[in-house]
Amino acid sequence: MSPGTLELRDLHACARAAGLQVHWEDVSGAPRTVEPEVLRAVLDSLGPRAAAPTSAALQTGIIGQTVAIAGSSRSAAVWCDEAGRQSPASCNADGHWLLPGTPGYWQWQQGERKQPVAVAPQRAWHFEEAAARCWGLAVQSYSLRGNADGGIGDSSGAAAWLGAMAAQGGVALALSPMHLAMGFGDGFSPYSPSDRAALEPVHAAPAQVLPEAAAATRAADPDLDARLAHHEAQSLIDWPSAARTKREWIDRLPAWLQAHQPDLWQTIAAQLGSGCMALDDARQAFAQWLVRHSWQQVQQRAVGEGMAVGLIADLAVGFDPHGQEAQRNGDAVLRGLELGAPPDAFNPHGQAWGITGYAPHALRASGYAPYIALLRAVMADRGGVRIDHILGLQRLWVLPQGAGAGQGVYLRYPFDDLLNLLVLESSRHRCVVIGEDLGVVPAGIRDALATRGVLGMDVLPFARDDAGFWPPQRWRRSAVAMTSTHDLPPLAGWLDRSDLDIRQQLGWLDAAQAEAAHTQRTLEIDQLRAATDDWAAEAASLDERALQLVARSPSPLALLPLEDALGERAQPNLPGTVHEHPNWRRRLPPPGDADVEHRLATFAAARTLKDPA
Repeated sequence: MSPGTLELRDLHACARAAGLQVHWEDVSGAPRTVEPEVLRAVLDSLGPRAAAPTSAALQTGIIGQTVAIAGSSRSAAVWCDEAGRQSPASCNADGHWLLPGTPGYWQWQQGERKQPVAVAPQRAWHFEEAAARCWGLAVQSYSLRGNADGGIGDSSGAAAWLGAMAAQGGVALALSPMHLAMGFGDGFSPYSPSDRAALEPVHAAPAQVLPEAAAATRAADPDLDARLAHHEAQSLIDWPSAARTKREWIDRLPAWLQAHQPDLWQTIAAQLGSGCMALDDARQAFAQWLVRHSWQQVQQRAVGEGMAVGLIADLAVGFDPHGQEAQRNGDAVLRGLELGAPPDAFNPHGQAWGITGYAPHALRASGYAPYIALLRAVMADRGGVRIDHILGLQRLWVLPQGAGAGQGVYLRYPFDDLLNLLVLESSRHRCVVIGEDLGVVPAGIRDALATRGVLGMDVLPFARDDAGFWPPQRWRRSAVAMTSTHDLPPLAGWLDRSDLDIRQQLGWLDAAQAEAAHTQRTLEIDQLRAATDDWAAEAASLDERALQLVARSPSPLALLPLEDALGERAQPNLPGTVHEHPNWRRRLPPPGDADVEHRLATFAAARTLKDPA
């Protein structure tokens, strides 16, 4: 055997020990092997600790199962719950310990030996009405128009849509990420946050939470009022200017409250805590209080109107490597690596996202503390959470910073532990979990998630094969059904082929490719019509048929993107662009249009029908 072969074998062994997947299958099922230089670069970034065994700072398990605890004997032991109450621990013939019958964070104790164990229920929380095939809307939070929102969507805009949904029996409003932003430059994306455990204050609604203070501070400064009104009138968000102006408005509220409503200010100040002594800290604390209360009020209204879920948060897969989350968690963060995706159905060239995440070995060593804290922050005051790229619980595509999107490798994560903790926190928060499981999907992961009550995502453009679009009964009962996503053209844009025209204008398609794409789209449109011919009314338009197809799926929850409810053509985000397309900037009309009400009624009515034969 040659020295080169020995060196490659050693390299592959080191890579596997560090959790790197040397061999993998691409979106077409073709086998791939990661190049040696990619493995070396990623191993250098991970460091020697990645391959070193770490003690189990926190073990996890499921009710009814057993756990092996290193260093234990068959002597008497106890389980201690979060309140300090003890109960005897039982050991089986294999020396494994039967887990407690109640979910929670327990501690196994035997003499001086102690081991924390998180015990999860069998399944994540599900709303009782799930069997009734419920529905809701999926919205880009910034796009909503509310009362005096300063030109950036806030909770008042969401509240307006709650009424429109409630009239048709909707139960959920899924929001885009509202994490604390890294900044508001031209390339702003809600999926590249500074801190996922904090909310972005520009989505607060001063006029909703503090109406008198909000109106007074605007009236006292005509220039501020004019600038806010200017942004409120725009159809596209000017993020740098609009965000700066809205933060200026929010920062003026505490002084006005202290001068004119001192009792209310004292109440707020008591909630902010004594740690906010510096001016900047006080401003940040107040801004967090305001945005948190803004959305708490909307969730309370949703529950009050009988909605089984209410607001669904969106948890981004990673965070900016220079942001607050990265600074707060120090050595737990992947350094020198960024997250992305290999070539898939979304992007044939792969993606480099410019964000980072947590190192799997560091998560284990910390007892998963950053992950648990993040889940609790995102699930607070929400009835559901959508986990962006939930495939990352098992593996993430990582690449050296600055490398091409294809120059990456899959890094494995402790899937069972992360899933157990997700299910446990879902149960504790009564929060339904939706996992975005699109792209290059590892074998078996969808079944594993479904077994634990985590819903996947079925999206119309992908719910098809060479023969055409699937009938409703072929859609998963363990997934949320959707007509589109923020990275795809809305239904109207897909039907009129405007997305293909944009790709040609950008130079992504030459004339021959554009002609072929249009021919293929014509075939797909005919297939969509054929998929509904057996049960759709002849007079129904094709977009109405598409809505009904998705709505008639057996999914427990169907989410209609607001763009499709409004008949919009332009997609919120066009992957692969920054300045060429107004990504994450479009403002949408408020509810009230007759066509919109008709689409909502159509979607809602189709959800009540039995599965077509």
